[in-house]
Amino acid sequence: QVQLVESGGGLVQPGGSLRLSCVASGSIFSISDAGWYRQAPGKQRGLVAVITDGGSTNYDDSVKGRFTISRNNARNTMYLQMNSLKPEDTAVYYCNFKGWNSESDYWGHIESDFWGQGTQVTVSS
Repeated sequence: QVQLVESGGGLVQPGGSLRLSCVASGSIFSISDAGWYRQAPGKQRGLVAVITDGGSTNYDDSVKGRFTISRNNARNTMYLQMNSLKPEDTAVYYCNFKGWNSESDYWGHIESDFWGQGTQVTVSS
């Protein structure tokens, strides 16, 4: 059973920084795309940033130039460095891995979605 565990959230003042981490535990054969999503109260969950297994990245316009997504494939770990944080960045942040539980799933093109439990980020003075 694959589990994603996030850490690094918390309370920070506007202009501050936080670094989120997400690590996959359990048996996972391979990870393709990985991303961070966020959900603010009363809003739908939306994509913040995504990184492919080759390292290509894409960001929501609201975080470009402030957030940086990265990953360590050997450790099944992903990060989100968040700088110049604003009150509107306040949300629960979720990590997502797309991948395969086993080699048979990989060759059978049976890709799964794995989600973390979420970590709260609050930006407030």
